[in-house]
Amino acid sequence: MKKETLTKFLTYVCIACLSFSLIGCGNQTNPPTPKVEPLKTLRITYVKSPLNIPSIVDKNLETVKKSFAKNSVTVTFPDINSGAKQTEALAAGSLDICSALGGTSAILAASNGVDIKIIGTYSRAPKAFNIMAKDPSIKTAADLKGKKVAGPKGTILHQILIAALDKNGLQPTDVELVSMGIPASVTAMLNGNVDVALVAGADVLRAQKAGAHIVANGEGLVDATIVIATSGKFLKEHPEAVKQFLAAHKENIEYMNKNKDSAFAYTAKETGLQPSDVEAMAPWYDFNPRISAKDIEELVKTQDFLLKTKLQTNKININDIIAKL
Repeated sequence: MKKETLTKFLTYVCIACLSFSLIGCGNQTNPPTPKVEPLKTLRITYVKSPLNIPSIVDKNLETVKKSFAKNSVTVTFPDINSGAKQTEALAAGSLDICSALGGTSAILAASNGVDIKIIGTYSRAPKAFNIMAKDPSIKTAADLKGKKVAGPKGTILHQILIAALDKNGLQPTDVELVSMGIPASVTAMLNGNVDVALVAGADVLRAQKAGAHIVANGEGLVDATIVIATSGKFLKEHPEAVKQFLAAHKENIEYMNKNKDSAFAYTAKETGLQPSDVEAMAPWYDFNPRISAKDIEELVKTQDFLLKTKLQTNKININDIIAKL
């Protein structure tokens, strides 16, 4: 081979090798990771009902706000009680943490494609969620057949109603459920417009003082699990903020346990109850934030209820929405 031809050949070989090398490098290059901006504002719902003592303690002591002030993070507390509206705000990115969200709302949101993660249990309170009546002839859930019931549809209270009916061999169609908020349900029952009301929190005492009685509650039927939730996106981008919030939340629970008189006084002022009323109702609630195996079982039962009543159409794996912290 002539020298000139050999030189050209070697040049082509070098160019080809360089091209393959560049292609190889291009394939190995990972796309840049989107930069996560430092957290400046944290938006956490404030929900005081049915009797959310730790949240009320936090409002008075500003435990969460003071914790994040050390990181120059401003904390705001949107007052959103509706579970559906909480999950809508979470999906829209206008809310970061749902501090107290019904298990029904969390599951429905996830089944509808909302990127939601449960990061803790807010409370379990089967005795706090009640089926009540003023008519003395309605003594047990077996007496509900043919009765008109008022209460919030698609909630823990609705779940307890269905469970109580089932336990007594009755079907959901054996009662007429009129969907309305708790205070309005109590008023309708006391006025005789409905036979039965689904009642929780301070309204239980209001109904009792007006002559109503408890027909059944969640005890032995439904744990009435309320959860703490965030979006998967927020958890991925700000895991330390989530842990910091949970740590502050635990401080409020510890304060409540060690300083019951002041915690109950704060709650009485916020809810319009007497401190003695708060003291009487407080034992109904278990505020341990750790997610237990029993909590997950209860969420599975909740999904079964939602599917059975056709409030939910897309079944999910409950474990997929439990965050591993």
